This record gives sequence, C-alpha cells and structure tokens, in this order.
Amino acid sequence: MTIRTLRDYGQHYRPRMACLKNVEVFVVEMQDPKSGVKGADQKLNVTIIPHVINGQDILAWIVTKMKVTTEEAQAFGTMLVAYGYIYPLQNHRKLVLVPDSTLYRFQTPYFWPMQKWPAEDIDYAIYLARRNIRKKGMLEPYEQQHYDNLHKWMNPKWDFIVMQATEQYKASKERKKPDRVVLDCQERAYWIVHRPPRRTHSAMDYGLDRLIDPNAEEVLTFDMVRRTNIFLTQALMRSAVKSSVSLTAFVKYVTTHHNHDPFLTTPVPSNPWITDSDEFWQLNSRSVDIPTKLSVERWVLSFWELISDPRGRVDFKLFLKKEHSAENMAFYEAAEEMRWGAASAIPEKSQFIFNTFLKPGAPRWINIDGRTMGLTVKGLVVPHRYVLDAAQTHIFLLMKKDTFYRYLKSPVHKDMQKRALVPAPHVFTDAQLEANVRNRNPGISPILLWQQEEEEKAAAAAAARPIDVKAMVATNKLDRK
Repeated sequence: MTIRTLRDYGQHYRPRMACLKNVEVFVVEMQDPKSGVKGADQKLNVTIIPHVINGQDILAWIVTKMKVTTEEAQAFGTMLVAYGYIYPLQNHRKLVLVPDSTLYRFQTPYFWPMQKWPAEDIDYAIYLARRNIRKKGMLEPYEQQHYDNLHKWMNPKWDFIVMQATEQYKASKERKKPDRVVLDCQERAYWIVHRPPRRTHSAMDYGLDRLIDPNAEEVLTFDMVRRTNIFLTQALMRSAVKSSVSLTAFVKYVTTHHNHDPFLTTPVPSNPWITDSDEFWQLNSRSVDIPTKLSVERWVLSFWELISDPRGRVDFKLFLKKEHSAENMAFYEAAEEMRWGAASAIPEKSQFIFNTFLKPGAPRWINIDGRTMGLTVKGLVVPHRYVLDAAQTHIFLLMKKDTFYRYLKSPVHKDMQKRALVPAPHVFTDAQLEANVRNRNPGISPILLWQQEEEEKAAAAAAARPIDVKAMVATNKLDRK
C-alpha cells in the first residue's frame, strides 16, 4: 500500500465505502499471529482481557508495513479507530489513536461497518435497555437522552424491546466474566461509532437515516429510468454559454475594474499597509465631505456600487430630494434595517413602515403596483424579516432602471465629479518609511465611526417621521405673533 493510497482514504477520515473492503484486508493482516501486531493478556479491573495491544505498537507496525511517516501512520490509525476496526478499552469516547501505552483491541468482524449495515434504532434501543438494566438506571447523559427519545418514539414496541433486553441480560450472566467484559466493550465501541454523543465527530456520517447498502446490487426500476431520462433531456435542452463569450465578459469586467482593484493598481496616495500613512483611509472614510475621483468613478459602474458606498448613497439621496422621490430610498433602507435588525423590533418597525410608506394617505407613500402592494400589506398582518422583499425589489429595480441613469446626467453628479479630489501619489524614501513606522498615528477609532453611524440613523429616522401639519401651522402662528 503506497502513500498515495493512504492519502486517498486515510488522511481525511472519510474514505469512500468501496475502499473499506481494502481497509478490512489490511486489518486482517494486522491481526495475523506471525506478522501482525503482537498482543498480550492484560489485567483490567481485576479481569484478564486477552489479545490487548497498545497504541505505540500499532503506530510502529503501520510505519514499518506501509513505509510512511509517523504523522501519516497516526492519521491512518485514527481512521481505523474512528471506523470501529480498533477500539479503546478504557476511554471509549476518545476515538483517536494515542501513540503511547493506551490499550486497544481489534473489533470482531461482526461489528465492522461493511458487515452490519445500517445500525438500526431498534437494536440500539435493546442495547440501551439492557445496559439500563445492568447499570440500574445509571446511564451516561447522552445515553439517557437517546434512551428517552427512543422510548417516546417506540412506545408501542417498548414492551417487546424490554423483553428482548431482559433475555439477553440473563444470557450474558451465564458467560465467563472475561468474555462478558470483552463483549460489553465491543458493543459499546460499536455504538459509540454509530450513535456518537452530541457535538462529537462521526466518521460514519449518518444523516436522518442511512438506507444505502453498499453490498446490495442496484436494481433499476422503470420510475428511476424515467426520471433519469427526463433529467438528461432537460440538461441537453438547457442553454449553455460559449467559452469565448464568457471569457470576453471576464476580460471586460477586469478591464473595467482594473483601476479600482488595489492588487492590480497602486492605491493613491499610497498603500497604508506599506507606508504607514493613513491618508488613504482618511480620504475614503464614510463621513468625508468630498470623495476622491476614483470613488466617484466607481459609482458610475453600477447602481449597486453607488448605494454600497455610504458617501455615494448620501449624494444619491440629495438628488432624490431634488426630484421629490426621497421616499424610495427611505423605504429601501427601512426594509434593509427590518431584515437585518433585531427580531424583537420587527413588529414595531413593520407598523412604522406601514404608517409611513404603505398606508393610504401616508406622508411618504411609495408608488408600487397594486398586486405587490396588496401582498405586502397582507403580509404585514403577521410580520417577519422578509415580508417586504417584493416591495423592496420593486423599488430597487425602479431606482436602478430609471432614477440611476437620470442621476448620472444630473448636475448633482456632474458637480461632484468636478469637485472630486485627485490626491497626489506619495513618494517616500527608505528613511521616511522608517520614520513613518516610528511616528505611526492611530487610525480612526471604531467608537467614533459607530457614533457617527448612530447619528446618521437618528437623522434619517427623524427625516422619515410623519409630519404633523397642524403642529407646524400652530408653530408658525406663534412665530408670527
């Protein structure tokens, strides 16, 4: 067996089931009395256990037989323990190969994964019931949890299960004590592999129910052939993009984003990670008054790039206010806040959104089609995170297909392009770079950024609040008096 074969099914502990037959041949060779791992009788809790081996001998035999490194041999040995071909005598829940004097035994072939497939719940219930009788109700916590669940699920069969467990317990008492201890260790090791405790790695990779028998021959039914035929027909009819078209699109994307990728183009004025100058971060911060020309150019690439940049979103909101359609962006942000915000605030936010944007005669009523409006209002009766998805998508597409292109042609965007900063690149000598490291300035405090974000949210919430016209009229009258 070569190193490549070892890596195929030993290093990651999850080989394909077809390779387990080769593993079983290898385990049989390990148990050979002449050339295998030498075992001896061992006293364990005043009981003599036959054919006991230790982890150090197993590791040395694997290294010698397979001609691999110690790390690879230990990985392969751990795989044998994880799959239940070798089990520990003392610490059953630790399914790893410890390269010291830890005691192990070879599992009987009856309990090998390829021989007993799959592990049935009724067999596990009988094992737990028998163990509960022997331990007088003192099971381990994870075993007690499995026992209670199986008792609940198999309540109609439980009398039969207890009867079988009682008969097996009486039969086991007639065996000799060493045989009884060995059989108990074998069964416990088998169920540790197939029904491991919670939050424990399971090499068998059981899902809800593993019903595949690798030893059984697959029988093709008419329904299976019909389904396969339908799938292949649909696959042939599915349109595919030519490699030349996809490569052209990829080249176009790289060409468009070349100047905005810091790995392809040197950042201006300088790379802060190399020069220890934080001017690049200062110029591209969220609260900057005038952005850089590179940032403004990036807003033109797509609508998503525009609203992903906090400074670009502020500029876009200014344009929407001049067009008297600021309620679209306000609704989009309110929907995003409801989707990603705290679950406890969903009822309050949904009521606020309904009264502000969706209610007939609302102060910031949004213009969406009647069907989407009906579905959204109906969903707000029992609100959840994604109840506004349809309306939010409608508003997003409306801004993307119509408002965004008018924004690019507007004086607001053109004025920002003229005022955008073009920072001069830094040219530092080696001595200046060392001085920058010594005189390094602290970056922008995350607490200050958080405070600025909270202030912006409070201002946006105040702007989105319904306006009380009567109060404004009363205030104006008092001012005139």
